[in-house]
Amino acid sequence: MRKRYHQTHRNTHTLRTPFGDSPSWDFDSVALTAGECEEAVPMSADAVIEVENLTKSFGSFQALRGLDLKVERGQVHGFLGPNGAGKSTTIRVLLGLLRPDGGTVRLLDGDPWKDVVDLHRRLAYVPGDVSLWPGMTGGEAIDLLGALRGGLNKARRDELVDRFELDPRKRGRQYSKGNRQKVAIVAALASDAELLILDEPTSGLDPLMENVFQEVVADAKRRGVTVLLSSHVMAELETLADRLSIIRDGRIVESGTLTDLRGQTRTVIRAVLERVPDPADLTAFGEVRIDGDRLTAAVDSDKVAEAIAALAPLGLVSLTVAPPSLESLFLRLYENESDPEVTR
Repeated sequence: MRKRYHQTHRNTHTLRTPFGDSPSWDFDSVALTAGECEEAVPMSADAVIEVENLTKSFGSFQALRGLDLKVERGQVHGFLGPNGAGKSTTIRVLLGLLRPDGGTVRLLDGDPWKDVVDLHRRLAYVPGDVSLWPGMTGGEAIDLLGALRGGLNKARRDELVDRFELDPRKRGRQYSKGNRQKVAIVAALASDAELLILDEPTSGLDPLMENVFQEVVADAKRRGVTVLLSSHVMAELETLADRLSIIRDGRIVESGTLTDLRGQTRTVIRAVLERVPDPADLTAFGEVRIDGDRLTAAVDSDKVAEAIAALAPLGLVSLTVAPPSLESLFLRLYENESDPEVTR
């Protein structure tokens, strides 16, 4: 069943925010854009974001090619992919800034395109490059952004300002890139938003502040906040994410817990041996490289014990076992660019 909606123009405002100009929003009721929309499909009870078969093209370029994404309530969901893979396009669709060409998108049981005003009162967004009003202080910017979401928790606001060592009295033009990021992070996390959409939020932060960011996101998760975290910082995702989705060429190619994803990547074993092994002793290994008395091998995770047992009679001088990392999985997926078939 299809329904046709018509645009309304009652009490609408175009707002210039640190994240770009907003659409013309109706602050008294939801302003629906003209055109045909599929009738709303209810979300799964445990989902905050549910995307199925999402497509979006810009001219002849297809940015999203049937993307599926599910973010469950109360979790930190990592969103990983290189530049140009479709992360930012997906996020802009979720924020109601782009209208999808096809598929279904549900966010907080609403339609991001039609219900943009109501949904933006329930979510907070931090981009990777924040621009502030030049003459407004950081504290004023935080309070204004909070007012757009229905207010801030003042005690949490003050605590976050202290933890991020932010001077809220400086004006926007005086802030470095890292401090502009801090303003947006404080405004988002001091709110009572149900959902945080964070797109490279720690860009420009030093390592100490990155650690603070990880702590405050973990605090938000304990309060029941759901987080979609897009990041190039592998350690950040490994520390924070309950689940991960990896995007390639506009599609999700891997999705699961870090444990699930690690199970698909081999463990690296490095050993210094007293004597050179015979190839017959290395049947438990996949890829093996021997350089004098040094052995480097990649083995399936379920064969690590067997591999170590095979090395023990050869006289182990030293042994290092490196479990699969998110980085190794990511590189494995992107090294094989010529393979058109990638398992989801």
